[in-house]
Amino acid sequence: MRCRAAPHLAAVIVVLLITWGISINSFDAQGKAKTFLGFYADQIKLKFKTAPTASVPKCRLSRVCPPQHFALHISSGAANVVGPKICFDGKIIMSHVFNNVGPGLNIVVVNGENGVVEKSDCLNMNTANPEDILASLKEIKPGMIVLVASFDDVTKKMTDEMREIFVGMGSALIRSVKHRDSWVFAGRTGARSKSLFEKRAAHDEKTDVYEGWPEMVEVAGCFPRNQTDGPTD
Repeated sequence: MRCRAAPHLAAVIVVLLITWGISINSFDAQGKAKTFLGFYADQIKLKFKTAPTASVPKCRLSRVCPPQHFALHISSGAANVVGPKICFDGKIIMSHVFNNVGPGLNIVVVNGENGVVEKSDCLNMNTANPEDILASLKEIKPGMIVLVASFDDVTKKMTDEMREIFVGMGSALIRSVKHRDSWVFAGRTGARSKSLFEKRAAHDEKTDVYEGWPEMVEVAGCFPRNQTDGPTD
């Protein structure tokens, strides 16, 4: 009997050893699979984290500005009812909604190197002292980017000396801006050539789109940083 039981016992032991070996290999395979999948999961996460995000155009432009350029969008007021809007580098600086615009010249002064807005103000051409307006314009330092939008009438306190300051920023139209004209402009103090960012709509009773007022005008595009040869659209 003992001799007959021995083969059975040996067979049981062999089966147990095989089962144990399969279990060990199974756990090892599962561990390797988890390691493999975990490695590729980390790679996928890393890829999505490091993948560059798509740039979005700023200031309602149709395209993203190239490096070393600032996006801008300037619109004049509509008659003497709706105020102008000035957007620079994706941020609205002045607008009728913000209640920080007024009759006359609405001006934003920007550092031409880093794009920091240094000043935004309305030069009231109805009630302000012309000497104060002139002094404010003369305070603008060389190399500054200057954004201007008209609202209401900009000529009541306008002098030839004021006009020449804008000519020195690259304006080619300011000398012809007259009573109730709409005017927008972006230039740089010390510019050597005329700005490409300027538009004027003349007041003419035959062509006025509002009652006694011309159409609203606007300019938009990419203004170069640290250049004085004039902006490029």
